[in-house]
This record gives sequence, C-alpha cells and structure tokens, in this order.
Amino acid sequence: MDRGHIVDATSSETIVTAAYRTANAWERLCGLLGRAPLDVDEGLLIAPCGSIHTLFMAYPIDVVYLARDLTVLRVIPALRPWRCSIGFGAASTLELAAGGAARAGLVPGRRLRWEAARHT
Repeated sequence: MDRGHIVDATSSETIVTAAYRTANAWERLCGLLGRAPLDVDEGLLIAPCGSIHTLFMAYPIDVVYLARDLTVLRVIPALRPWRCSIGFGAASTLELAAGGAARAGLVPGRRLRWEAARHT
C-alpha cells in the first residue's frame, strides 16, 4: 500500500494524517479485512472503487464516496459490520474510523487531494 495523507484541495488543511492507498487489485479486495480498527487519524483510500462491504469486519467504519477528482459525493457514517454500500458514480472510497468523517467535516462537495508520503 502507498502511504501518504489526505488534505483539503482548497485550504491544504490535513484531513487524514496517516492515509494508505491501495496499489493493486488484491489490496482493493482485502481493504480493511483482518486489520485492527483504524485510529482516528488513519484512513484507507481505495481506488477504483464504487461499492464496499463490511463482511467479516468486527467494527463499524465511515465510508466516504469520492468522484474522480476526489470531491466528496456521499458520506455513510458508522456502517456496521455485515453490510454493503454502493456509491453511484463514485470512482473511489475513503474508509475512516467511525465518526472520522464528521470530525473532519467531510460533506458532499468538499474536494480532497492525496499527497504521497515523503521518503527521507
């Protein structure tokens, strides 16, 4: 997985400090399965991805559906385990700890940007 962070495209305010981005089909398929719950400052960006499931997960997550330019299309707060969700027209999804979308002020229309981690 690629590491980086997600910022507001207009203000450059950091939205997700420790973000991971899927790099291949296997990572997209697995997503958060088998992983510990995300911390409040963590997120997983899955692209391309227009639908997700929480089958076999033990905790709820916030799901943010994004357009191709990473504009927020829809936010699903605290999607419980054993559920499916579709973001019609979404090109990618951002998965956050439950409550993370509200804390970050993620609402439809807000545009985000991925920034890769700098390697030293």
